[in-house]
Amino acid sequence: MRIVIGSDHAGFPLKATIIDHIVSLGHEVHDAGSCDPSPVDFPDIAKTVTSSIIDGKADRGLMVCGTGVGASIAANKVKGIRAAVCHDVHSAHQSVEHDDVNVMCIGAQIVGAWLAKDLVAAYLAAEFSTDEDLRRRVRKLAEMDEQR
Repeated sequence: MRIVIGSDHAGFPLKATIIDHIVSLGHEVHDAGSCDPSPVDFPDIAKTVTSSIIDGKADRGLMVCGTGVGASIAANKVKGIRAAVCHDVHSAHQSVEHDDVNVMCIGAQIVGAWLAKDLVAAYLAAEFSTDEDLRRRVRKLAEMDEQR
């Protein structure tokens, strides 16, 4: 799978650990920034991450900021993106399985490296369910995108 990852300055230290883990799981990774711990605006990084997904250059995305909340808000502003903050393994896989989430957001100030690795593994291993009820709900989300 092709994964795009981005972080702001608060998520920058954890991002390298996550990238190494993604590669160890056999996936391709594109780092969308930031490239150092200098302050950066998370909406700018979110635009780069989400553009890669919308343009078909990445299958899924990851964002790492202080809490994951700002990254999620920014990513969800983009039509076709379904982003979720995930700080537990159940949410990490179920967000994909039930809601077809394509960007997982992690708070580096909330989770440590060991949990981040578990979250990423669960997120990347998950597949959107074939259950028609779940698919109908995600279609309704796409319809809501069209109403913006």
